[in-house]
Amino acid sequence: MDLAEPPFDPRVLRNAFGCFATGVTVVTGRAPDGSSVGLTANSFTSVSLDPPLLLFCPANGASALPALRESARFAINVLDLDGQAVADRFATRGVDRFAEAEWAEWDGLPVLASAKAAFACTLHADHDGGDHRIIVGKVTRLGFAPDRESLLYLHGRYRRVHVGD
Repeated sequence: MDLAEPPFDPRVLRNAFGCFATGVTVVTGRAPDGSSVGLTANSFTSVSLDPPLLLFCPANGASALPALRESARFAINVLDLDGQAVADRFATRGVDRFAEAEWAEWDGLPVLASAKAAFACTLHADHDGGDHRIIVGKVTRLGFAPDRESLLYLHGRYRRVHVGD
């Protein structure tokens, strides 16, 4: 194992963090004017079963972040193996992120119809996380499709995992 000392080279730190496989999500919500907003996030995890809490960590500069914080409501869409194009679209600025996918409405929140799992949330807590925010949501509604295979991200690339019987 190669050892590094602070201050860490950002590329080295990013590569080390990238050794941990994550799922891929798209976080969606509504701006005050009613328009749909969203971003791709692989920093997502469950926090608590009682109460039902989860978190995601968007970059401070994420274009959708102000609207998500102001509305205090959002949906987490866990992408399935076919969701790579959606993930890429939501990570791109200056495009219609909601084009080329089918969306459902859950209590006014846009939810990806083909998501492996989806969680509608209200804002529970919002914490400083350096160059990111730590957004904790309380789950108010959920759905999941256990037969769909999850999209993973590892070492800077999308991956798949074989799920056996």
